[in-house]
Amino acid sequence: MGIGMVLDMASAATPGRIATGSRQGGTTYRQLDELASRGAGLIGELGARHLVFVGVNGPVLPVLMFSTARAGIPLAPLNYRLPSHQLLELIDRLGDPVVVADAEYVDKLAGCRHRILSTDEFLRLAGETEPVAGDRSEDEGTAVVLFTSGTTSAPKGVLLRHRNLLSYLINTVEFGSAAEEQAALVSTPPYHIAGLGAVLSNVYSGRRMVYLPDFTPQGWLDVVRREGVTSAMVVPTMLARIVDHLDGAPAECPTLESLAYGGARMPQPVLERALAAFGNTGFVNAYGLTETSSTIAVLGPEDHREAFANPELRGRLSSTGRIVPGVEAQIRSEDGTRVLPEGETGLLWVRGAQVSGEYMGNGSVLDEDGWFPTRDRARIEDGYLYIGGRADDTIIRGGENIAPAEIEDVLAHHPHVREVAVIGTPDDEWGERICAVIVPSVDDHDDPEEIRTWCRARLRGSRTPDDVVFADDLPRTPTGKLVRRDLVEQITAGLAG
Repeated sequence: MGIGMVLDMASAATPGRIATGSRQGGTTYRQLDELASRGAGLIGELGARHLVFVGVNGPVLPVLMFSTARAGIPLAPLNYRLPSHQLLELIDRLGDPVVVADAEYVDKLAGCRHRILSTDEFLRLAGETEPVAGDRSEDEGTAVVLFTSGTTSAPKGVLLRHRNLLSYLINTVEFGSAAEEQAALVSTPPYHIAGLGAVLSNVYSGRRMVYLPDFTPQGWLDVVRREGVTSAMVVPTMLARIVDHLDGAPAECPTLESLAYGGARMPQPVLERALAAFGNTGFVNAYGLTETSSTIAVLGPEDHREAFANPELRGRLSSTGRIVPGVEAQIRSEDGTRVLPEGETGLLWVRGAQVSGEYMGNGSVLDEDGWFPTRDRARIEDGYLYIGGRADDTIIRGGENIAPAEIEDVLAHHPHVREVAVIGTPDDEWGERICAVIVPSVDDHDDPEEIRTWCRARLRGSRTPDDVVFADDLPRTPTGKLVRRDLVEQITAGLAG
């Protein structure tokens, strides 16, 4: 049995409860169950071995997710923002795919060699198809294929099996724990593990899902207030835009009990402003990777409150919290051969039933004992996990390894810095130079030497940026991850010019 059983259980326990949409006129769990069974029947008639989705997050995503589960084939949501040729390349990498696309993206797929249905067409045809009885999925079967964002290399297809996703769910979510009035706002994209994890965790807990396909700060606040949203998840760039929009005013979202964030590094000044604006809301930092079926470490509401109230614990806000049940973590040396003692920085390895570590066409990268190399630099102190950025981002200057995050965390506190990214640029003498790329928070700040002086007073001299470049924005994925390879190319070309 696969993830289809999640909907089976929810439909049996609370058939009349709203699963998706508004409190009046939304889709109930019984209706979602029937839609998924009919969708599975349609998929079987189409002869698909993969179902591709190109569209925004919305009520169709749970239908597609549970339809493919019951049909026993994987769902592959793609980034609808990609250029046409990249979308077609990814589709061609999948065996016997059928594509479901929102109407506005159908033309973008012109030239696709495979069957394309618009979202509305899929739902209409599914409604005319006999429902499938039972579930054809197996624990070892692939439930989802997710292509990584490719911030440092070409996208890889991560295979998440039913057992991986169920393990994550059973160890972190209590079945039927949501009260009927609770609602979750889902604004993360469907091609991100957080978007798919939201479907599973909210259906398993019995929580109503409402959607915000196109994020704006005011639009997000309006939906929270209008729909009585009790929980939501945002990426750091979303939260930064919300607190900028509030500009010191209280958020006035009385129903919002929980606000989770993740997907990229959260600048501590942004988090502190958000904690002040959402004074009665519990904050949760959820850290995970595509390959780990979502969350593997959590910094909970009480941790946030204690750290925000106590200056001696304030540094804990930069941690990702404690490892979740069912997952083990080790910090290893650079070559992966030695486990480092607590407090030392190295590379994070994780192990557990929810960890996949398996790639389409490349097999598994787990070691012989089942450990997955995350490629994140990290340390563990007092049971809390601190992430120091990707190992691939490390700057090697004069033979010394320098983590960009160490410098970024300092510069983020400068009063005139809105966003910052630290990268390495080529240097004939030192191997690499440290370059700080800054999006200023004021219009007239253009003094690189002032930034360097300010940084030198707070860091070792070898960590002071050699170059400071001001920019209007930083290249990021829709989930807020910095696309370092694009930034390095832009800045290197600019410095050379």
